[in-house]
Amino acid sequence: MSRTAIIAGQGALPVILAARLRAEGADFLLAELEGCPSEVAGPDKLRFRIERLAPFLDDLLEKGVGRAVFAGAVRRPRLDPELFDAGTAALVPRLLAAMQAGDDAALRGVIAIFEQWDIEVVGVDAVIPDLVPGQGLLAGAPTRDDRQDAARAAGIVASLGAADIGQAAIVAQGLCLAVETLPGTDAMLEFAARHGAALRPRPDGARGVLYKAPKPGQDRRVDLPTLGLATVKAAAAAGLAGIAWQAGGVILLDRAAMIAEAERSGLFLWACAP
Repeated sequence: MSRTAIIAGQGALPVILAARLRAEGADFLLAELEGCPSEVAGPDKLRFRIERLAPFLDDLLEKGVGRAVFAGAVRRPRLDPELFDAGTAALVPRLLAAMQAGDDAALRGVIAIFEQWDIEVVGVDAVIPDLVPGQGLLAGAPTRDDRQDAARAAGIVASLGAADIGQAAIVAQGLCLAVETLPGTDAMLEFAARHGAALRPRPDGARGVLYKAPKPGQDRRVDLPTLGLATVKAAAAAGLAGIAWQAGGVILLDRAAMIAEAERSGLFLWACAP
């Protein structure tokens, strides 16, 4: 079997992915974008720049890489025109057009270039399937009102995603308290913690639900939304009743710890039917 390249960004996901592949004895290598270091330990990491993308892909092929998995958050780099090699310069029109069309289009553009080099791009779930759970309750039980709030949030997230804005929303008593934008889920939950109690119409009504899902039509091999232990703690701090997400479309970074914390905090965790 050909080697796997982890294109590692920031956050816990590439660390978890590398640890699991090491435990399984898999043949893989790590690569990270210069200026955006990952938290994966070890000196044997390739670093690359977008301006030198073609030589980087050639190097992956020379090292026996046949598939790549993108893991973790990556900031859009500032490009230096003086650093482009001839091969990458030929890709610039495609790259710029994709980057200007939004995050999802940019990722599709990058995938297409990897595939042009005959490197298969696979999703995290293809490498570690249990990181992306199917439908069901993992902790607690949502009430009828909670289910209605989750359904309302799902509709909002679908609208946000269609505009390539975000992948999450918080709804309480049918009202949208916050949506995910560029600052991310943590900022949204922090806002809900500060202002949610005042925004809810009935103090004794439904406390609210955080809902996450991929964008409609999103290529699910990259940029799947993630939930982790910190999300559960922040949802509890915001006074929410629970967290719901689209089954098969969200990565859980530490399922056991999330379940334990949700049960301790009295939150439900629910993978909803798409």
